[in-house]
Amino acid sequence: MTEAQIYILVAIGAYVIAMTLIGLFSFRKAKSLDSFLLGNRKIGAWMTAFSYGTTYFSAVVFVGYAGQHGWNIGIGAIWIGIGNAILGCLLSWLLLANKTRKMTRALNAKTMPDFFEKRYQSKGLKLMASIIIFIFLVPYSAAVYKGLGAIFGAIFPNVEAWVWLLIIACVTAVYLVIGGYIASSLTDLIQGIIMIVGIIALVIVVLLHGNVGGLQGLIENLGKFESALGDPNPTTGSQLTSIFGGSSFKFLCVNILLTSFGTWGLPQMIGKFYAVKDAPAIKRGTIISTIFCLIIGCGAYLIGATSRLILGGQLPEGGVDAVIPTLLIKVLGNGTFGLILLAVIVVLLLSASMSTLQSVVLTSASAVSVDFIPTVMKKEIEPKKQMLLTRILCFVFVACSFIFATLNIPIIVSVMSFSWGVVSGCFIGPYLWSLFSKKTTKAGVYAGMIAGLSTVGIITLIITITSGFSVAAKSSPEMGVLAMAVSLIIVPIVSALTKKKTSKEEAERVENLFNCYKEN
Repeated sequence: MTEAQIYILVAIGAYVIAMTLIGLFSFRKAKSLDSFLLGNRKIGAWMTAFSYGTTYFSAVVFVGYAGQHGWNIGIGAIWIGIGNAILGCLLSWLLLANKTRKMTRALNAKTMPDFFEKRYQSKGLKLMASIIIFIFLVPYSAAVYKGLGAIFGAIFPNVEAWVWLLIIACVTAVYLVIGGYIASSLTDLIQGIIMIVGIIALVIVVLLHGNVGGLQGLIENLGKFESALGDPNPTTGSQLTSIFGGSSFKFLCVNILLTSFGTWGLPQMIGKFYAVKDAPAIKRGTIISTIFCLIIGCGAYLIGATSRLILGGQLPEGGVDAVIPTLLIKVLGNGTFGLILLAVIVVLLLSASMSTLQSVVLTSASAVSVDFIPTVMKKEIEPKKQMLLTRILCFVFVACSFIFATLNIPIIVSVMSFSWGVVSGCFIGPYLWSLFSKKTTKAGVYAGMIAGLSTVGIITLIITITSGFSVAAKSSPEMGVLAMAVSLIIVPIVSALTKKKTSKEEAERVENLFNCYKEN
């Protein structure tokens, strides 16, 4: 065993012990379903802000997005991090947080499917929303596992990746099943601190690397590197040093839109606003979360932009997914300080992924225990039995995600490519219009969900028939953005056409519901 591996194992061991203790500490506070899922709606600014940010960024962002886009696009990839912070975080908090907090409390809604049912008094909407979450969020969590597998596979090449994924799955299951949302929020706070310290230290070390030479050197050396390869495009100029992404400008815009506005329709992200305790906490949380996302997002893509210089333009054997792991080992693989920092960075990536996993798993499990099963059975489940069922399902979903990630089941791997865009496309229109417009109807919400799902499904089918599924998978970001746009447009149109069917009693109920916004 190498010295680097020893440092990393010690750091992971300490981290695992800390997370387990937090789960045990939180157990006595998670006695009811409301406390297990929402922390009794008393979560403060710091924990909510860090929970939002750590759920946003997982190992997939570092290993997949930052590595791939930093390598292919260059400096311009940083705009994805900026877009995530401004559009996906700041604007989301400003527009959605307080309204979500007030309306979900007025409805006593615990989940997004629960919100749709109580907003429109429709068990059908609840059932449809829970099915969409069940089908597409579990594969998304499997993608997070695969991102972690790439990291540990590079650092521990002699150990099968599934061994590490099993350890991660067990730790996630233990503190989540025991402590619920309170444990999740506490661990997110600690994980967020680790992520900030780690990313700032890594950015400094990477920029000071001899092949990079600071921010100014980064741009100059990338230009020289590209010129030596004869890569500059006569029309767009240097790809790697173009601030707007050069020939990848369109691709850059699509990914900014998908990964930023996509959070507005993701249940695991919106769910953070259900639990925040009051308006002052939202004001503070908005600032904290935005700063967090700026540091993590911009830092990750900046590191990705340095990858060609540090790796000498040689793409690692594992392709773009191996760019960041290989960069870490090359930059931090020697010296005591470097090895300590490498251990911190590995824990950073582990933290980012586990926070995302716990949010996705809790959202998926509650969609089945709180929304799907009672609706299908057509009767309410006792609160204690429902909480026990939710705990059991958390464990089941962790296990399923682990199995899907390790077995590479073809259909699951395929669903991973579309999960973010499909879920966002199905929910962004129905949720936003439900939150802001009294005129939104049940038919409009149904149409929005179906339109979002159909947009991706129909386009995927057409491209698959004409060009093959691999081509369709590469177009999944564009499909996701289009699905969100269609969903936002369809909901108000169908609502306007069906508004006359709304009864007087329903109109009065909605009017009274929207009075919750007048309360502090």
